[in-house]
Amino acid sequence: MTTKREKSNIPQEKLDFYRNLVETNPKVELKGATVPYTSHNGHMFSYLEKDGSLGLRLPEKVRDEFIKKYKTTLFVSYGIVKKEFVLVPEKLCKNIKELKPYFDISFEYVKSLKAK
Repeated sequence: MTTKREKSNIPQEKLDFYRNLVETNPKVELKGATVPYTSHNGHMFSYLEKDGSLGLRLPEKVRDEFIKKYKTTLFVSYGIVKKEFVLVPEKLCKNIKELKPYFDISFEYVKSLKAK
């Protein structure tokens, strides 16, 4: 018996942006069929929620600076506050050049964590 693969309900524009962002780092692979995400050594460090919102995992100091600079909040997923993730503001989800350094910092941060 074959199973039908679920299709993502995320807006195509958001999916395309996220794919393009992930492709800026050849060491990172896009995973997930319905909820796209990136991870390293068992630690997720970015993902797109079904509504198209983007969460990015950052170390504390950078996270605090990001929240202040972009007037955003911690990321909330299914009603749960993700303490190490920030909500990437909509305006930044249109600017790969400005977001890429944070994406790279996120990847470097999870590389420093003990593998799961």
